[in-house]
Amino acid sequence: MSTRSNVLTLLMEKAPNFISGEEMAQQLSVSRTAIWKAVNELKKEGHLINSGTNKGYQYQPSDILSAEGIQLHLAPDLPKLSIKILEGSASTMDDAKLSAILGEPANTLIVADTQEAPKGRFGRPFFAKKGGGIYMSILLRPNQVFEEMAQYTTIMAVAIAEAIEELTDQITEIKWVNDLYINGKKVCGILSEAISDVESGQITTIIIGMGINFSIRQEEFPEEIQQKATSLFSSSLPTITRNELISAIWNHFYTILNEDNLEYMERYRKKSFVLGKEVTFVQNNQEYQGYAATINNRGELIVQLHDGSEKILSSGEISLKKIQS
Repeated sequence: MSTRSNVLTLLMEKAPNFISGEEMAQQLSVSRTAIWKAVNELKKEGHLINSGTNKGYQYQPSDILSAEGIQLHLAPDLPKLSIKILEGSASTMDDAKLSAILGEPANTLIVADTQEAPKGRFGRPFFAKKGGGIYMSILLRPNQVFEEMAQYTTIMAVAIAEAIEELTDQITEIKWVNDLYINGKKVCGILSEAISDVESGQITTIIIGMGINFSIRQEEFPEEIQQKATSLFSSSLPTITRNELISAIWNHFYTILNEDNLEYMERYRKKSFVLGKEVTFVQNNQEYQGYAATINNRGELIVQLHDGSEKILSSGEISLKKIQS
């Protein structure tokens, strides 16, 4: 780790208390001048650091994305994440795909302060604001056949929902299969892609991406989606940082992933606002209507059609057009 990174970690760990430059220099085995240069570099990046007193340096909470800030709140028993912070990205999904091609390790996490060309399911664009959202993708290497694969999209949805509710007073709902809603408006979209090895038939790589509207005022959304989208903090100042929420999401995700049961699927069902309602969907260019009966343990939606037959819908093959109570 660089001196800058080590200094930032020490300041965050010590906050809200002060730590002297001499103490940091001794702990890191560097000169006081190196500490001074690192602190000034951090200030230029936007970090809020009190200094100029005989007490030393004091880190003040800010919403600057940083690998150090994310690492600070990760559970100690998690797999080691390799975290890359980008000022901007056309698509963190594409960045993660490139990381996979370059042979970077599993659990590589790419986080961007904004996305210039964000896309969701079926290639639909979504609104992104610099500093106002969480745009990230993770690279996993399961090396499993398809039948052995975890239901990554549903696990991710539960993890995000539970992290939000752990840290805020917001109540989340899940629109099958990959969208999170608050008060009837979309706050998060999730996208998962798999890469397989033709010879072995195994899924070698999974990339999970997400865009979370964190702190975007309602009037800042484009007019055409103001009634459809919202953010966690759309009318008030954030009570948490993006770093804290990112850490909580991955704490929940890896905890669920390591469970030996499918209990998380019941939590997913309880958060669904689709189940028990009339839905209209298109499949193979034909429109159907029916009752959303349940979601099975493979994450498939079971719809009872009006003629008494059933349709089993898997992610990626349909788009819900209408939901009625």
